[in-house]
Amino acid sequence: MTSHTKKTMTSTRLHGAAVVALAATTALLAGCSSSSSSSGDPLKGGKSGGGSVVVGSNNFPESTLLADLYGEALKAKGVKVSYKPNIGSRETTYGLMKNGAITVLPEFNGALLAYLDKSAAPKSLADTTAALKAKLDPKLTLLEPSPAQDKDCVTVNEETAKKYRLTADSSIADLKDAAGDLVIGGSPEFQTRQQGLVGLKSVYGLQFKSFKALDAGGPLTQAALKKDVVQVADVFSTDPSISQNKFVPLKDSKDLFGFQNVQPLVGKDALDQKGADALNALSAKLDTATLLRLDTQVQAQKKDPLDVARAWLKSAGLA
Repeated sequence: MTSHTKKTMTSTRLHGAAVVALAATTALLAGCSSSSSSSGDPLKGGKSGGGSVVVGSNNFPESTLLADLYGEALKAKGVKVSYKPNIGSRETTYGLMKNGAITVLPEFNGALLAYLDKSAAPKSLADTTAALKAKLDPKLTLLEPSPAQDKDCVTVNEETAKKYRLTADSSIADLKDAAGDLVIGGSPEFQTRQQGLVGLKSVYGLQFKSFKALDAGGPLTQAALKKDVVQVADVFSTDPSISQNKFVPLKDSKDLFGFQNVQPLVGKDALDQKGADALNALSAKLDTATLLRLDTQVQAQKKDPLDVARAWLKSAGLA
C-alpha cells in the first residue's frame, strides 16, 4: 500500500514506533477536540466504568471526526458516551482497545489488517473482513464496514477531466487512450509498486507519458496537479484538496489499491444490540463522497468536528 500521511502517522497506514507513539500520546491528550469533555488518562488502562462507552480516536482529523460521528450516534440512542480523542498511533490505540481503556474506535479495515498481518493480500472486502476477524484480539470485534474508503485514488485535475470527459463516475480504465499524453505524479515509491505504476500498467493497461516524483498525496502533489505540472496524481480519496480544487477522483473498478473501508472496532462487551445497530446504521449511510464532504468542512473550512458530526447525523436521520 502506498504510504498515506494521515495513516502513516497512526500506523493507520502504516507503522510508527510504539515508544514514540506512547511518548507523544501524553501531550496529545492535552489537546482535545470539542468532544473531549472526558476525564482520566486512557494510558493508565483499566475498564471504563459506569456503563459508559469510551470512544477513542487516533491523532489525525478524520479519525476525530469519525469518533464524533460514532459517539453522537450512540448518544442519540441513549448510550452513555465519553471521548478520548487524538490519542496517537495504532500501536497505542489498539493496545488501549485490548485492555478496555477505550471501547469504540474508528478503523480502516485494510490498514488494520496490514498492522495485524503484514503478509495479508485480500482480494475482496469479504476476504479483508474474514482475515481481520481471524487476527483480532479475542476481546475485540468489528461491526459492519461502511462504503466510505480513505485510500489511494488516481485523480485528475479539472482541465484534464474536461478534456477527456471524465467524471466521478469514470474509472481508472477510462484513462487508457489518454494515458500516453499525460504526466502522473506521486510519491517516489509509487513508481515501482504494484499499488502504483506497476499495477496501473499490469491491471489497467496504462502507460503514461512520464512520472514525476512528488510526495504521498500531500501539498507537493496537490500543487503540481492544480498547476497542471502533472495531469494525474495519487491523491487520497477523502482529501479536502479534491473538492477545493475540483479534482476528479476515478473509480478503482478492479480494486488495485485494496480496501480501506471505515469500520468500527469495538470491545465485545462494550455495546448492546441497540448500540451496535446505531453504528451499523451509520456505516450503511457513510460513503466516500459524504466523508470527503465532512472532512472538507473540518479540515478546509475549519468547522468544529462535533458540530459537523451532529449536523450530518441529523440530516441522515440518525440523530
